This record gives sequence, structure tokens and C-alpha cells, in this order.
Amino acid sequence: MRECVLKLEKIIPCSIVRRINRFVVEVEVGGKILSASTNNTGKLEGLMAYKRRAYCLRRVSSKTMYRLIAVEDEGGSAIIDTHLQMKAFENAFNKSLISWLNDYELLKRNPKVGKSTLDYLFLDKHNKNLYVEIKSAVLRRGDAASYPDCPSERGRRHVKELIKLVKNGERSAIVFIAGLPKVSHFTPASDIDPEISRLLKIAHLSGVEIKAISMYFDPEKESIVLTNPDLPVVL
Repeated sequence: MRECVLKLEKIIPCSIVRRINRFVVEVEVGGKILSASTNNTGKLEGLMAYKRRAYCLRRVSSKTMYRLIAVEDEGGSAIIDTHLQMKAFENAFNKSLISWLNDYELLKRNPKVGKSTLDYLFLDKHNKNLYVEIKSAVLRRGDAASYPDCPSERGRRHVKELIKLVKNGERSAIVFIAGLPKVSHFTPASDIDPEISRLLKIAHLSGVEIKAISMYFDPEKESIVLTNPDLPVVL
């Protein structure tokens, strides 16, 4: 499958200079060194390489002029912008491209669950809820997309909340957005955060649905392309 799920406009090619902190990256645009924001707080170590080709969008009324959205990877580009990942996911859902969600409607964004805020609450045709949390998986391990790329206390808390929902009679799912080209499956990065890997196995045994979706940014089409709406998961 290669289905366009999000068309972007006025993409600005650039190259990575260095990452200043979790939210700001220096990029080179037209020979000038400028600051670009990033909303992906992971380490992104495999992607933030000096002189690596990348892509930005221009920002309006902001301290940084640009927003870094993608970095070249394996013949395409990794989508590092988490907001665009979510938008592409929603567009794919609205186009009925995610078959395992075809019997659902989106009921609510950002539902409060315990001490956490999850991403979505879906409702199926039998009026049963499905709570969904989205995670960005842009750590490449060969042909696998992986998560997380740094220890994540927030990620652990979310998995625990999903397990608790199932134990309380609700249904829940965690969906990993494998925002990389040419990946064959998703697997957790147990060497980086063994606790999340352990919790995902418990979640699976408890009845939490663990799903993955692969997509990447195509610079030539200036679009995010969906490649597999039900990417295999290897725990």
C-alpha cells in the first residue's frame, strides 16, 4: 500500500546542524544557520546527524521561524513531527484506511483517564468504548521501527492506565506510529526502557490491543504516505 493521507504545502528543504535542546534544532536553510522547533522530545539520535537532509515548515508568530517535520531516511523521510503523525492517523481513519477501526467513530480527543490524558476515545457500533493512546516510533533497528528512544516515565504511566482500563471492563489500545520508510514490523526497544517492554507484554496478556501503523514523508510528493495500516508487532 502507498496511500497519501496528508498533503503538505511550502515544504522547505534544509540540513541538520545540531540539536540545541529537546525543542530546538539548528538547521541550514539556503546557506544560513537558523533555529527550528521540534515537538518530538525523544533523542532522535539516529536522525539528528550533521548535514543530514531534512524538511521544515515555516512558522508564523513564533520565536523560531521554522518547524522541523521530517529527516531523510532509507529512500524517504522519517516523520518526526508528532502533530503531523496524529493528523495523518486521523485522515487515514476518516478515509476508512485503517480496517481494524472501520466499525468505530471518533467520540472524543484527549479523554482524561486516571492521572493521564490519552489521545482518543472511539465508540463502536455496539456503543462500546475503545480508549487509544498514540506513540511515535521513529527509532530504526534495521527494518524494524522501535519505541522508545529514551527512557519514558510518561510512556510507562500510559501503558499502566491502558491495563487498568481493561481490568475495569473497558477496552483500550496503544498504537505505535512507525514514521519510517521501509519497515517490516514494530518492536519495543527493551534495551532502552526494559520496563516499557515488560509492561507491553503484560498489557497484551491483559487484553490491551497493541497495534502499529507505518507511514513516511515523501519529499517529492510533499505528502505523508501510509504504507501499512496494520504493521506486524513483535513483542
